[in-house]
Amino acid sequence: MASSSTDDMQGREFVWTNSDFEHVQKLIYQRAGISLHDGKHAMVYSRLSRRLRETGHQSFKDYLRWLESTEGPEWQEFVNALTTNLTSFFREGHHFQILSDYLKSEKFTGGCKIWCSAASTGEEPYSIAMTAVESLGGAKNFSLAASDIDSKVLHAAAQGIYRVDALKGIDQGRLQRFFLKGKAGNSGMARVKPELREKIDFLMVNLIKNDWPFRDSFDVVFCRNVMIYFDAATQRQVLERIHNVMKPGGLLFVGHAENFSDSRDLFALKGKTVYERV
Repeated sequence: MASSSTDDMQGREFVWTNSDFEHVQKLIYQRAGISLHDGKHAMVYSRLSRRLRETGHQSFKDYLRWLESTEGPEWQEFVNALTTNLTSFFREGHHFQILSDYLKSEKFTGGCKIWCSAASTGEEPYSIAMTAVESLGGAKNFSLAASDIDSKVLHAAAQGIYRVDALKGIDQGRLQRFFLKGKAGNSGMARVKPELREKIDFLMVNLIKNDWPFRDSFDVVFCRNVMIYFDAATQRQVLERIHNVMKPGGLLFVGHAENFSDSRDLFALKGKTVYERV
């Protein structure tokens, strides 16, 4: 029987073995393409033990066996529990300056089509939308699809409600133009104005599934800090699919720790963590 220093630690509510962790690794890779490295034992235990309590299971072995026997809604809860959603408004600010320059330089007579492929709780797509409104002279000149694999964060994104202290990276002019501050019982909160929220189509997309719902090609794709969770083969597969839904010359924005020099046949480095579709 597998055992390690991570097994059966004092005070743990559930038995947790190497074989349990390896089973989780296999299932999340199959379902979402995420490669969990061995240093994630504590994180996986912490997050999934909540699912055991919610579903009434007494062990990880029973929970995972039950999960595999169903195609029910618990799979979404399983994926939600194991995805990471670190984000903020105008994160990696140089990207938004490059996006602004690109939108101003191109003649998007038919409108600009943008996809944010890891919307999380909405800070990134709303930052993109604000930049597009400012750069294109209004909200009618672009469309923005914002997707995620995590249903809970996507629901929060669609609400567009944030604590005021989470908006510190946004200047006063943008705050007044794009947000409504809460009053009375909603003091300390702010909501994205409806005219900006309505420009964004929030939808569930699993990047490793071959069922993307897009018909038109995109001018711009943001896929930041997603590929770091995939192995090389999955990265290549996802990049090929992104390439297929982009217009030639379109821009792909990626995370600061991501490098796709092995896929020069698909994307050419254009600037700091910005690639051009070949």
